[in-house]
Amino acid sequence: MKFKSKVYKLKDAYKKLSVPQFTIVTGFFIICLGTLILSSPLCSSSKVGLWEAFFTSTSAITVTGLTIIDIGVDLNFFGQVFLALMLLSGGLGLMAITTFLQGFVVKGTKLRTRLDKGKTLDEFGVGGIGRTFQSIAITAISIISLGAIVLYSFGFVDIQNNWERLWSSIFHSISAYNNAGFSLMSNSLQDYRTNYLVNSVFVFLIVMGGLGWRVIDDIWSNKQNLSYKKLSLHSRLVIRTSLSLILFGSLGFFITESLLNSQFFNDLTLFERLLSSIFETVSARTAGFTNYPISLNSISDTGLLLLMTLMFIGASTGGTGGGIKTTTFIALMAATRSTLRGQKDVIISNRLISDKVILKAVGITVGSLLFVLLMAMLLSTTNTFIKKESFTFLEILFTCISAFATVGFDIGLTAKLNHFGQFILIVGMFVGRLGILLLLSALWQALYKSRIDRQKRIGYPKADLYV
Repeated sequence: MKFKSKVYKLKDAYKKLSVPQFTIVTGFFIICLGTLILSSPLCSSSKVGLWEAFFTSTSAITVTGLTIIDIGVDLNFFGQVFLALMLLSGGLGLMAITTFLQGFVVKGTKLRTRLDKGKTLDEFGVGGIGRTFQSIAITAISIISLGAIVLYSFGFVDIQNNWERLWSSIFHSISAYNNAGFSLMSNSLQDYRTNYLVNSVFVFLIVMGGLGWRVIDDIWSNKQNLSYKKLSLHSRLVIRTSLSLILFGSLGFFITESLLNSQFFNDLTLFERLLSSIFETVSARTAGFTNYPISLNSISDTGLLLLMTLMFIGASTGGTGGGIKTTTFIALMAATRSTLRGQKDVIISNRLISDKVILKAVGITVGSLLFVLLMAMLLSTTNTFIKKESFTFLEILFTCISAFATVGFDIGLTAKLNHFGQFILIVGMFVGRLGILLLLSALWQALYKSRIDRQKRIGYPKADLYV
């Protein structure tokens, strides 16, 4: 009886949680469950303890790619399969899955609850979770399958064992589409640096995952008479911004590393340099695969700053990547343009953007920037390194952005952190994947719920502020 009463109390407590709070609790529960399974002898060697499994599980659910173990060596086949399943869970949308699970906890879903779920999914309208999740799943399975077939047939042909080649193709397709950056190879994709086909397939998978299911679904819906103008404003902005970032990022990286004579382009032809620039630029938003070791010795400070900018912007809303999102970036740029022109309204493609959207974009950007700076301050001002090695603030900031934006680029700093330093990265990955506004919303609702309800009924006088 006591056990049943505790279960009922736990269920009642779950019912009272808002969707942001429910998402955080469920996400943490999934990470803990993954930690226990990954650390078991069924999945890993003796080198993988609870802490290593906890770090890897968090990185997998948040589709980051930072790791302190060798995935291809320390995890056996069952461990790698389970890791791939966690990548799918995190990449297909941790918020979508937890919202779907909430339907089993809270029965009799009302319109207001469905609206709340829609906000968590960044979904427009009040449609149910079923169609959304179905679209996400179908899009992911189709693109991942296509990538795996091409990699198996034409890409990883140097792997002699057919079963190993098949599994490597499937795993890397899952990891690439979900913008995770996990690789079964100890040196990531360095062995395929000049392989045009492998690089092209990874670029395609990363871009498709970063665009988001909503854009893919929009393109598919208009496939019979496909026209750029017929796509929704969201899809057009995402495609245009993504292509612009890839173009300017690739050219910028190619120019900086060529002019500054960094090691990154050693022994590469002109075409191979362009291909490597495109790959690294796309991977920075926000996959984390690399075909050459990233360090202060291999990439110039300017190149690292460019990659940090791309990482911070990240992928698109509804995609498998992190960052502040391309739509947030374009909203801020449009608001800046309107301010410089002295316009009262923010106009994008002859469409009026609401103040609510602009405020949300500002909140996401400022909150994310402050959180990353806090992470960097904690790592740089506390004793977080196991060995007495000196790391520049640029290296520390690069790693913090990589964790928060769920990129997974490792500059050689992660494995040299102690548990406290790695825990800072764990928190950064978790917050970055869920979204800074979702976390703040959950905390604010928990601490100041009565104040929120009271403020909704209060009106305040206007005042001017000089900025």
